[in-house]
Amino acid sequence: MTEPTHTPKPVAPTGATLAGGPLPEPMPSAPPRSQWVDVWHQFRHHKGAMAGGIVFLFIVLAVFLGPYLWDLDPSKIDFRARNNGPTWAHPFGTDQLGRDMMARLMAGGQVSLAVGITAMLLALFLGSLVGILAGYFRRLDNILMRITDLFLALPLLPLLLVMVLLFREPLSATFGIETGIFILIVTAIGVTSWMPTARIVRGDVLALKEREFVLAARSIGTTNLMMILRHILPNVISPIVVSATLGIANAIITESALSFLGLGFPPDFPTWGRLLFDAVDYMQQNPERVVMPGIAISLTVLSVNYLGDGLRDALDPRIRGR
Repeated sequence: MTEPTHTPKPVAPTGATLAGGPLPEPMPSAPPRSQWVDVWHQFRHHKGAMAGGIVFLFIVLAVFLGPYLWDLDPSKIDFRARNNGPTWAHPFGTDQLGRDMMARLMAGGQVSLAVGITAMLLALFLGSLVGILAGYFRRLDNILMRITDLFLALPLLPLLLVMVLLFREPLSATFGIETGIFILIVTAIGVTSWMPTARIVRGDVLALKEREFVLAARSIGTTNLMMILRHILPNVISPIVVSATLGIANAIITESALSFLGLGFPPDFPTWGRLLFDAVDYMQQNPERVVMPGIAISLTVLSVNYLGDGLRDALDPRIRGR
C-alpha cells in the first residue's frame, strides 16, 4: 500500500505573481520625523526669528566673552582721561571718572541679562503654577483669577518703587549691597510680571482637560499630580516658551527703568540702565555715552521679541507646515 503523494502548491517567485505578472516592489517608508525636527524646520524659515537669534547670540557672546578680549577693569578710575570721546585706547570713550565705557557696557550687559533671565524664570514659575492650578481645579479658578486681576490692576512702576524703598536696606544689610539689590530687583520684577503667563496657561489648560486623552487618563484612575505632570504640562510648553522670551525683554526694560530712575543698583555697579542714568548730564558733551547703552537695550529687546514670534509660529501646530 503506497503512501498518498501530495502535490506541493506552486510558490510564486520573488517579484512575480501566480499569474506570472511582476509584483510591485514595496516602497521604503521614511521614518517619522520628531516634533522638534518639525519645530526647527518651521523656526529656521522664519527670517525675523533667525535674524533675532543671530543678534541675541552675538550680544550674549560679546557681553560674556568680550571681557576676556578687552580686559580693562570697568571700575578703574583715571581722572586724567575722564569725559573723553572715542579713541584707540577707549573706543567708546570714558565716563566722568575716566572709566572705560566699553568695559562698563559689557559688565552692565552681564548684569542686565542676568536680571532679565532670572526674573523671567521666577515670573514663568509663578505664572505657570497659578495658570495650571486655576485651569485644572475648578474650585481654585475664581480666587486665583481674582488675585491675578488684582495684580493686573496695580500700577507697576509705583509698586516697584515702593518695594525697592521698603526692602532695599534690609536686604543690603543681610546679603550685601550688590547681592541684596540683585535679589530685590529680580523678586520685584518677577512677582509683578507673572499675570499674562497665568492667563494664557489657564486658557490652554481649560481646553486641554476636556480632551479625549485626558478623559481617558482620568478614567483609569490617574492622580491629579500625575495628570498635570504627564498630560497637562507637556501640552502647555508652547505658550510658556513664548512667554519666557517676551519675559526676558520686559524684565530688561523694567530693570533699566529702575536703574535710570536711580533706584536700581549702586553707582559703581554698572547696568545698561545705570549707564544711561549717569550719561544724562553729559548728553551734549558725549552723546555716544547715551547712544551705546540705548542701542544695546533696543537690540536685545528687539531680537528677543523676534525670537518669541518665531517660537510662537513654530510651536503652534495650526501654523507649522505651512
